[in-house]
Amino acid sequence: MSSPLSPAALLRGARRPAWLSPKVFRTEVLAGLVVGLALIPEAISFSVIAGVDPKVGLFAACTMAMVIAFVGGRPAMISASTGAVALVVAPVAREHGLGYLIATVILAGIFQIVLGSLGVAALMRFVPRSVMVGFVNALGILLFTAQIPNLHNVPWPVYPLVVAGLALMVLFPRLTRAVPAPLVSIVILTVITVAAGLAVPTVGDKGRLPSSLPVPGLPDVPFTVHTLTVIAPYALAMALVGLMETLMTAKLVDEITDTHSNKTRESIGQGIANIVTGFFGGMGGCAMIGQTMINVKNGARTRLSTFLAGFFLLILCIALGPVVSDIPMAALVAVMVLVSVGTFDWHSVKPATLKRMPVGETSVMVITVAVVVATGNLSIGVVVGTLTATVVFARRVARLTRVTAVADPDGNSVVYAVTGELFFASSNDLAGRFDYAGDPSAVVIDLTDAHVWDASSVAALDTITTKYAARGKTVTVVGLNEESARMHGNLTGELTAGH
Repeated sequence: MSSPLSPAALLRGARRPAWLSPKVFRTEVLAGLVVGLALIPEAISFSVIAGVDPKVGLFAACTMAMVIAFVGGRPAMISASTGAVALVVAPVAREHGLGYLIATVILAGIFQIVLGSLGVAALMRFVPRSVMVGFVNALGILLFTAQIPNLHNVPWPVYPLVVAGLALMVLFPRLTRAVPAPLVSIVILTVITVAAGLAVPTVGDKGRLPSSLPVPGLPDVPFTVHTLTVIAPYALAMALVGLMETLMTAKLVDEITDTHSNKTRESIGQGIANIVTGFFGGMGGCAMIGQTMINVKNGARTRLSTFLAGFFLLILCIALGPVVSDIPMAALVAVMVLVSVGTFDWHSVKPATLKRMPVGETSVMVITVAVVVATGNLSIGVVVGTLTATVVFARRVARLTRVTAVADPDGNSVVYAVTGELFFASSNDLAGRFDYAGDPSAVVIDLTDAHVWDASSVAALDTITTKYAARGKTVTVVGLNEESARMHGNLTGELTAGH
């Protein structure tokens, strides 16, 4: 009989990473390779959206994935350069140059660390579903419209190439999902373009791909207050957009894998990854829903697959740079069109869904989409959408507040039963629901079926009491639950002038 393991040996076994298991290791390596391949077309496409050389997006994808594998809070989630971040930083690159873009990425990382430390992850629970749906739909629209310049004033072969690329990506998964359909589409369209000698725009026309490893360095910008004022708004927008996409993706992976992740650590880790990415000349990024789903669906569950995705991507870029330069832009346009179509939540705009959905919820989604598309800023749309949802909710709850009067048979008193939630929206007109002149000398306000939420409600009750007192009548408030009684006890009589 074998001797039992010592406590030290048991401890070493408990601390052994899951990926050291041969079966898990094989799964993680293969998943990382597939994701690394799938990252190439989108990283280049997002570079084009941002208006920078492809290497800026590719370096971002490499460094983001490898760094977040160590500092992130959600194992198996893929972070790289994304369309959302590209859309936010595009104006910086276009109007101020690459140096300012890199500085923006670094500052955005600092913002994310600060926001993560302050517990911004917990605030995601206050973003309504209708806003999240609007956010996703707006992102899909922006990704699609970003492709229009690549289809304007171009040689005619571009259009059939785009159609062919879309057809390949739709049909190929029916044969096998072992290889990403976008990669297959890009390879086939590149072979056709080169073999036929088609004169169409290529990736090489957008800039040279990296031929060596990235070297760390400081952004080429003046370190002045003016620089800070230029990049700060974009950096804050990037930080917020990146965190929102990341936390939404992390929540989705939690549900799929039936595991819990540390959202605060993930928020801070995103900041660290963006800072490192900035110093290595990348455009920054956040979690990628599409690539994360590829990784998870291939069985990956640990940080190894995330790291290897970035590592394999780096090797592929350096070793296959000349080949990647021959990729026709039409192939990338097709990829991004399909990504935009897949990103859009089509179920949310189906007539049957709209018919069942409350008008307020639909309005919030539409307003979120409209603001994002009009401003080109995803974070502004989310903020406006959340504020709109708050107003809609407040109005809906306020309408549920009722005041019912029941007179005592002897005519000496009257009981007002108040039901519903008392807060600033519902309590503003509360004082107008009482008959101060016609009521008897004793008035009882029964709050058994109500809840006092804020100082506005206490002030409204004080106003009612004062109006009755001016007519020589007494008011008794009864039925307060524990929290309402505490709120009322602390604030009553203290909210009027002179106190």
